[in-house]
Amino acid sequence: MPGTVIVGTQWGDEGKGRFTDYLAKESALCVRYQGGHNAGHTLVVDGEVFALQLVPSGVLYPHVTPVIGNGVVIDPAVLLAEIDMLEAKHIDTSNLQISGNAHLIMPYHQELDRVTERFLGKNKLGTTKRGIGPAYADKALRVGIRVQDLLDPKIFREKLDLALREKNGVLAKVYNRLPLDADEICDTYLAMVPRLEPLIADTVHLVHDALDAGQHVLFEGAQATYLDLDHGTYPFVTSSNPVAGGVGTGAGVGPLAIDRVIGVAKAYVTRVGSGPFPTELFDGDDVGELLVERGAEFGTNTGRRRRPGWLDAVMLRHAVRLNTCTEIAMTKLDVLAALPEIKVCVAYLGEDGTRYEHVPYHQSVLHKVKPVYETLPGWKCEIDRVERFDDLPAEARDFVRFVQELAGVPITFIGVGPGREQTVVLPRAA
Repeated sequence: MPGTVIVGTQWGDEGKGRFTDYLAKESALCVRYQGGHNAGHTLVVDGEVFALQLVPSGVLYPHVTPVIGNGVVIDPAVLLAEIDMLEAKHIDTSNLQISGNAHLIMPYHQELDRVTERFLGKNKLGTTKRGIGPAYADKALRVGIRVQDLLDPKIFREKLDLALREKNGVLAKVYNRLPLDADEICDTYLAMVPRLEPLIADTVHLVHDALDAGQHVLFEGAQATYLDLDHGTYPFVTSSNPVAGGVGTGAGVGPLAIDRVIGVAKAYVTRVGSGPFPTELFDGDDVGELLVERGAEFGTNTGRRRRPGWLDAVMLRHAVRLNTCTEIAMTKLDVLAALPEIKVCVAYLGEDGTRYEHVPYHQSVLHKVKPVYETLPGWKCEIDRVERFDDLPAEARDFVRFVQELAGVPITFIGVGPGREQTVVLPRAA
């Protein structure tokens, strides 16, 4: 079956959007399978920047049908604002299809997200406070409101009243907040229905029709492997499953529909928010500051500065296994061009001297491990105009081969700049 998954192998912000955009030109459908507007994809096409939050990256190609799958949680106001932004830039969004089974982010989800983070204080998770977690929690509790509920005002109001009975009680009695008004919420959401209704579809049927016809379908996730609810650095994770296996539930396909899994890895590592980070370069470190500056490491949606660190091959190997990656797309190799030497973490050392070649499952161990580095020479020249692998400096080629060997799968794409055209394509072995 001609399905391809793009998945992040780190803590997100690897540049998945640019490779989704690159591969979407060969696809009929581009399907977002999880997450919400807490994660963005930044695409640069002919010098123009597109910051996407919910709309799948394939929207920039007129022949691609962008699909928001059932596993996504949607703030409809954010979605419509994003559609307006794209239309203002002369991008046709009329092909966009939204699953009727996707869940809605409601105002009480956002309010609960904000007050909960404040309540946690120093133990906060570092969420974007956009209601993603509470929306997924309601989905699991079976009290969520879905996109299809907007099409029946009576059902929508009944579900809203039921939800507010509990949410307003929590907001008022636990957090001393004013209750939210059901009439106001109902009027706001139902006013968006005329624009949303033409886009709502049976996306599972749509995806399977394309696969059955032999058309290429590209599945894109938000966030990344180590923010996965089950396999990430819990509790500092997102509320859904970004790993490749999440495609099954988030888009409604089985494992045999996928024949290619491309893991995206930045040439170094960043993460946003709290949580363990074995190779972190802390505030004030010159290399860390250089990576942030050259890599423009600030959140697409939040503007938050990302925490930088050296490439962690222990994490990468584990992500390759978790996702059964067939290959890796490496991004931001150009950011390393100014460095005289480059470090790669090849193992961890525990407090008791135990050497870990894999990510330890116990979080208390992971929080305290020290990275074991291999140091490679840098190339000290810019590579943003390079078009072929053989034209990269020898040191850059050696770095790519070293990472490829550690990861255990070939690196088939290299990003040497932010633009769509700044992509070096390799055969299945470099």
